[in-house]
Amino acid sequence: MRVPAIVEAPSVLGLRPSGVQDLPRALLGAGLADLPGSVRAGRVEPPPYDARRDPETGVLNPAGIAEYSVRLADVVGGLLDAGCFPVVLGGDCSILLGNLLALRRRGRHGLLFLDGHTDFYQPSAEPVGEVASMELALATGRGPRQLTDLEGRGPLLRDEDVVVLGFRDAGESARAGMQPLPPGLYAVGVDGVRAAGAGAAAREAVARLGTVRYWVHLDVDVLDDAVMPAVDHRQPGGLTWAELEEVLGTALTGERAVGLDVTIFNPRLDPDGTIAARLTRCLRQGLTSAAGTSA
Repeated sequence: MRVPAIVEAPSVLGLRPSGVQDLPRALLGAGLADLPGSVRAGRVEPPPYDARRDPETGVLNPAGIAEYSVRLADVVGGLLDAGCFPVVLGGDCSILLGNLLALRRRGRHGLLFLDGHTDFYQPSAEPVGEVASMELALATGRGPRQLTDLEGRGPLLRDEDVVVLGFRDAGESARAGMQPLPPGLYAVGVDGVRAAGAGAAAREAVARLGTVRYWVHLDVDVLDDAVMPAVDHRQPGGLTWAELEEVLGTALTGERAVGLDVTIFNPRLDPDGTIAARLTRCLRQGLTSAAGTSA
C-alpha cells in the first residue's frame, strides 16, 4: 500500500492572491486528510507575490516561481523516495513545475493533464503574464529559460509523454494567439472524453503514456461550471463529478501513477463549503485507488 502524503503548496505566484491560496485549508477542513493511512507531509510557503510583470521574461514572478519549484521538488522528491504517494494541494497551476522537477531529477516520467484549459500560452499571448496559463508549455521546454530549464534539467517532459484530457478552451486560446499544441502531444477535449466515455478515455490516456510512470495534474476547472463555479477563470461546460471520479479512479490505479496535484479551487467562491466537501469526496474516492485501500 502506498501512503498518500499530503503537501500544502499554497502558491499563487503564477496567478494572483484571489483566494486560491486557501485551497489546502478548505480541503483539509473538509476531511481530505482523514483518508485511511494518509499523512500530513508539511507545507511549502511561497515567497512574496510581486504584481509587476517581469520585463525580461514577460511573466509574473519568474524568480519566485523558479525558487519555489526547487523547494517544492525537494519535499515531493523526498516523499517519492520514501515510497509515498504525494498529494500536493495548490495554489495555482504553476506548482506543477516543482512536482515535475522532482520527477525529472529521477529520470523520465509522464504527465496526465486534467484541465479545462490547455495552458500552453507563450508570454506574448498571455494578457497579464500568468504562468498558470502556460505551465504545460514551460514544462515541455517552451518559454523563458528561467522556467523551462530548472536546474539545467529542461525540458521537464517530452511531448510524447504528455496526455491532455478534458479541455474546452480551443476557441478562446486560438483567438488569443496561443501557440498550437505540438503534434506529438496527445490531447482529447471534453467532447472527445464524453464521446468515448470517461473510463474508456482515461484508459486510452494511460495507454498512450506507454510504460513511463506519470504524475496526474488536476485543475478543478476541468469540471462543469455548473458544479464547480468556485474558480477564477470560468467557462461553460466541463466534466461531471461522476466523469471525473471515473477518470481519477482509472488514472490513479496501479503503480505507474506516482502523485497528484490539485489546483485552482477558490474557497472564497464557496462560502458555505459545499463545493469543498464534494471535491473532497471525489478526491478521497480517487485516492483509494492510488493507496489500494477502502474509503
